[in-house]
Amino acid sequence: MMKGFTVALAACSLFMVTANNSALADEDLVAAAGERETLEGFLEYHRKMLSGKLRGLSEEDARRRLVPSLTTMLGLVRHAAAVERNWFQHYLGGRPREEITGNARGDAPSWDVAGQTIAGVIAEFGSACAASRQIAAKFALDQTVPHDQLGEVSLRWIYVHIIREHARHAGHADIIREQIDGATGD
Repeated sequence: MMKGFTVALAACSLFMVTANNSALADEDLVAAAGERETLEGFLEYHRKMLSGKLRGLSEEDARRRLVPSLTTMLGLVRHAAAVERNWFQHYLGGRPREEITGNARGDAPSWDVAGQTIAGVIAEFGSACAASRQIAAKFALDQTVPHDQLGEVSLRWIYVHIIREHARHAGHADIIREQIDGATGD
């Protein structure tokens, strides 16, 4: 490999090597990439940040409710797994929700953490994201699929929607994590 050239897509994670081999921040990695690589890069970044917020927490702290809603650190990631399954497996992949393992709606039950562990929820989210990647790889950004309320949605729209959803919940996780143990940042 020649110094100063961009190296792309390694194990579903975009990275760049500069002339002095210094690492760049994850969000900077797709600054000059094509549209699909940019969308996928930001989606991967938010996936990693959201599930990473659970690392280092005790099982008790991961379940702590610090707001009136059902929102917990564990619930945020479990809900995100359900949202991934809903948009990629159900809508994009065309699978009936009844045939999908786990919640595939992202509704109130997706926040239930009874009987769940940090390791189990991280694995559940990782599995849902892996299925999402596999399904999305078969579609062009402009390709559309039917949606019961929106009519048709494109893969591009789904990517932007999920980036927005995960970024929003990563922000919630930032605040809750800081309340739990003072940890801040990515």
